[in-house]
Amino acid sequence: MKKNSRPVVVVGGGIGGLTAALALRLRGVEVALLERADEFGEVGAGLQLAPNATRILAEWGLLDKTLQLGYEPRSIVLKDALDGAELTRQDLGEEFRARYGAPYVVIHRSDLHTILLDAAREAGVELITASEVDSVTEREPAGATITVTNGGTWEADACIAADGLTSRLRDSIVGDQPIASGYVAYRGTLPRGEDAFEDVVAWVGPGCHFVRYSLRNGEMLNQVAVFRSPRFAEGHADWGGVEELDNAFSECCDEVKHGLAHLWRDRRWPMYDRAPTQQWRRGSTLLVGDAAHPMLQYLAQGACQAIEDAATLGRALDRHDGMPTTGQWQPIFDQVVAEREPQTTLVQNSARVWGDIWHTEGLGRLLRNELMQRRDTKDFRYSDWLYGAR
Repeated sequence: MKKNSRPVVVVGGGIGGLTAALALRLRGVEVALLERADEFGEVGAGLQLAPNATRILAEWGLLDKTLQLGYEPRSIVLKDALDGAELTRQDLGEEFRARYGAPYVVIHRSDLHTILLDAAREAGVELITASEVDSVTEREPAGATITVTNGGTWEADACIAADGLTSRLRDSIVGDQPIASGYVAYRGTLPRGEDAFEDVVAWVGPGCHFVRYSLRNGEMLNQVAVFRSPRFAEGHADWGGVEELDNAFSECCDEVKHGLAHLWRDRRWPMYDRAPTQQWRRGSTLLVGDAAHPMLQYLAQGACQAIEDAATLGRALDRHDGMPTTGQWQPIFDQVVAEREPQTTLVQNSARVWGDIWHTEGLGRLLRNELMQRRDTKDFRYSDWLYGAR
């Protein structure tokens, strides 16, 4: 059995794993990152990066590349999915950027992943593919042994588990399971065409919503349709098919119906999260990103919170005197959990509530629309807690 040794091993080569590895390597820690796939890459389309993430990318010297490949929208706009009426908007211009110290950027997931992968490689992170981790065994008094399914092992002072929603390592630490929301997403991208789409627009409706925004300097249009599946509610194992997609949006305004024609109908993304947990650490192993706090996407914070985890890990290391030895990672990890867990729990719970607000119907829809239309668009109280510096 082949044995390897590194001070820190990161499990998972997505956004959470790459940012955690990068934050450590920028501080001189030797890091090996294990990715189970044969090649690095991301599946999906667009994602949104709020200032709580882009401030960190700026600190790492990656914001300019993110802006080059991404798109800075003019506003975030909420509309009613049934009649198309505008409900409220958040201007993302100079006042917003000055308040939060960084821009709001939308970017193709694969473009952000490439930026982070290149940065990690340049910083000296050891990037290893085709290495699916089977288990992590805690050593006494500290340290971890990481076992790979091909029979190899890694000895590490510390292990960071960034293996996503279905994290095998979380299963061994927390012992819970992903929770199906009963909602499913269909995505699609297409060339922009003649029209310019300068805003992130979300049409919110009874049991469904539709989101549209530009990517890649406005040359690509990203669209996402999300709806509640009746088949899921009825207990069927196969739920969220294209027939349900069309039925869910059948009463929506023409602009939404037109967008449905440009979705990928050969694939779908059932939406899951997990209950918040305080158990991010076991021994010398720390959960980060979706392994620690998978969330529904209504606040567009999944990638942002993973990036915040990495930055917090870096700051905790900065407060440590010298390079940590084997037994010194555990208190560093405890600092990360103490700082991050209350915020990510709030984001996870708020995302669920925000989804309920978006998808309310009947009288609830009328009350939501009236309250949103009365909102002062210069009022930042509902975003300071999420986007503000911590």
